[in-house]
Amino acid sequence: MAVPVLLPLAVFAAVAWQVVVDGPLADADEHLARRLRADAPPTGFAELLADLGNVEVALPVLAVALLYAGLRSRRWRPSLAAALAMAAVPAVVAPLKALTDRPGPLGGTEYFPSGHAATAVVAYGGAVLLVLPHVRAGLRRLLPALAALLCAAVGAGLVWRGYHWPLDVLGSWCLGVPLLAVSCRTAPPAPARGGADGP
Repeated sequence: MAVPVLLPLAVFAAVAWQVVVDGPLADADEHLARRLRADAPPTGFAELLADLGNVEVALPVLAVALLYAGLRSRRWRPSLAAALAMAAVPAVVAPLKALTDRPGPLGGTEYFPSGHAATAVVAYGGAVLLVLPHVRAGLRRLLPALAALLCAAVGAGLVWRGYHWPLDVLGSWCLGVPLLAVSCRTAPPAPARGGADGP
């Protein structure tokens, strides 16, 4: 578990350093964002994708997974761990925003890391970790891919709409991994064979 957690944290540290010192990676990031915005899809579609990272959308998904997993397994510790990971998102992201004080694409400051992207990673990733042991084998491959797709969609929408730079999103993905690792350690393992768990 140490390597999968340490690598994203190391990437986050490198990205945060570049953002704080306004290094070449941050300059390239801003140039890339402008190009992506120039080729963005229609505003309504991009806004819809960005909105998938809103707490009003992501938290109900996680809440359903919390209840489902708890009732199915009659073990509430994994659900509690996922809820605590979600609660940790603003507690971690808000001070980092204040420390880095990065200007946003449309003005203002405190844009690094992205709260929406971090919310998406922890909510959708946590939901998948909770329900994975209780679904059939075919879904065990589909659900993680779906969560990754949702997180990528949120990141794309945030950049296309000019709400964040790409590195803001990447930084949040890297922060989400350690938070999900806590949930993963408390979640029961997926069944080794075929179907979902019995009742």
